[in-house]
Amino acid sequence: MIRIFCILIIGSLAWPAAGQDKGKRQKNRDILFEVGNRQVTSDEFIYLYRKNHQQSPSGYTAADINEYLELFINFKLKVEEARRRGMDTTTAFLSEYRGYRNELLKPYLPDSRILDSLVAQAYERMKEEIRASHLLISLPPNATPTDTLRAFNRILELKERAESGEDFGSLVATYSDEPQAKSRRGDLGYFTALQMVHPFENAAYEAKPGEVVGPVRTQFGYHLIKVSDRRPARGQVAVSHIMLRTGRDHDSVRVREQIFNIYDQLMAGASWDELCAEYSEDPGSKNKGGALPPFGVGAMASVPEFESVAFSLRPGDISDPFRTQYGWHILRVDRKIPLPPFEEMKPSLRNRIATDGRFEELREVWMKRLRADYGFAEREAVREQLFALSDSLIRKGKWYPLPESLKAQTLFSLGGQQFKAADFEVYARRQSIPAAEAPRRALEQLYGQFVDEALMDAVSRSVAASKAEFRMLDNEYYEGILLFDIMEREVWNRAVEDTAGQTAYYEANRRKYLAGERARATIYASPDSMVMRHLGEIASTGDSTALKDYAQKQGIRVERGLFERGDREALSGVPWTPGRHSAQNRGMYYLAWIFEILPPGEKSLDEARANVIADYQNELEQRWIRQLREKYPVKVNEKAKRYVLDQLQKR
Repeated sequence: MIRIFCILIIGSLAWPAAGQDKGKRQKNRDILFEVGNRQVTSDEFIYLYRKNHQQSPSGYTAADINEYLELFINFKLKVEEARRRGMDTTTAFLSEYRGYRNELLKPYLPDSRILDSLVAQAYERMKEEIRASHLLISLPPNATPTDTLRAFNRILELKERAESGEDFGSLVATYSDEPQAKSRRGDLGYFTALQMVHPFENAAYEAKPGEVVGPVRTQFGYHLIKVSDRRPARGQVAVSHIMLRTGRDHDSVRVREQIFNIYDQLMAGASWDELCAEYSEDPGSKNKGGALPPFGVGAMASVPEFESVAFSLRPGDISDPFRTQYGWHILRVDRKIPLPPFEEMKPSLRNRIATDGRFEELREVWMKRLRADYGFAEREAVREQLFALSDSLIRKGKWYPLPESLKAQTLFSLGGQQFKAADFEVYARRQSIPAAEAPRRALEQLYGQFVDEALMDAVSRSVAASKAEFRMLDNEYYEGILLFDIMEREVWNRAVEDTAGQTAYYEANRRKYLAGERARATIYASPDSMVMRHLGEIASTGDSTALKDYAQKQGIRVERGLFERGDREALSGVPWTPGRHSAQNRGMYYLAWIFEILPPGEKSLDEARANVIADYQNELEQRWIRQLREKYPVKVNEKAKRYVLDQLQKR
């Protein structure tokens, strides 16, 4: 998060200048300056200046603008150096930049519209509950064509028999591959949106009661679906229950007698919570009055009796004792919860559907259309030639070189560009390949990702050409990441790691690092006054080991060092003399143990280290900028500069 924030702040000095180093030279006042051979426009600078001075309307003097221009030139020099070093071609850069760019692209792509349509569809369907049965012919997602055809023909045969009048439940019990087909005869009970896989849900919601629909293909195989009922959604219900377990280690007669005895006590006015705490054998709810999380239709599919009783009662009602596979229950309905308004549910629905298979299904359809729109044309023979080499190209997660004869061949064209096998190899070498992945599958996945990345690059160029807002932000991230990386390498890390340089800088500038009167002290701090009082008692004994152990045990914050009077709140109100002094400030209690008072003088390097590093960073940066100005001549267009001043001061 800090890195993203820094990139945006740094990158605010970079309004996009897409293609400004190419094409015809613009009018005299349009080009404000050049760094090397890269042109920067007046409009870019004007836009940027206004953007960064929205909160400082007085900062439009000629001096302010000229100072900012120098900063902007320095920024462009650093970015140009990063480009020349190829820092925008590294795997790390491309991964980070494309991640940001793809986020920026989202408002311009159908993804958001696809998601919104699925959210709206799901909410409308949640207003209704479907009861259906199904017949399943199992088929794995990666089934062979022969097995797929065999399963498809089988499901068609069964559908014909169902449509000819044979009982659907009997067909299910006899032929369905669902594990509980015989006992349930395919009955799924009632369900609503987002409880079934999307193709199944689509078919069920589009079917009429009594109609057999299908075949429907899901990851489980082929289905026939028969809808038996549709009803308005009942929302959710919040209940509490008292449960007595049944089973091998329980006397069923005694348990039945006990649950009815509890019921009689409730009817006589006994406390629900007390009886629940005393008798209920549901450890997760007995001490909470038996309260369960609210649930809707289908959530209690394994105990349909529980769901049926819960929805049949009104708030405040207590059920008769009833039995499920887990034991005997008495249920109290606490409240009924209708379907919330769409706007209230929209955020949670978006989160669920964004990671749901239905979104990926529609997104894949959209991606195919997008490829067509951008002229995607694949050389299938070359692609298959590449895939045929998978075992020699990928071994134990490592990429091995392509044959020279294949490198020059075109894999596909897209967006007016041709992508050769050599381009794919450059991409593949940057990726991590799971060692356990089958080579052919790994290669197919890499290829698909390469095509998608090329497509997003083409889309990005197209959007940038027509949408200035996207172009601005895209370049802001691009140049911001480059600047962050090169500053980290050339200035920030170098200054921190170069201890010899820090020492030399300190020795040459010792008089900059002066201190006033200082105390060598240890400061203890805690929000607990009693803890600090006892700490003071231990300190008065002079037992340093006991003092250290107590501070650690009680989580007391301890800070040792040289402090000026205003450095710490704990020192601001205590006598400036050796000894132990107590203080309180903003709910914190302090014990300041001052050992000696040092006279004013120069700080040691260790004392001044943070300030020395900051100043040394500035020194390195200024030295580096001078080198960059020699390497990349800067030419400022004075006519354009006057134009910029005029435009900004007009506002």
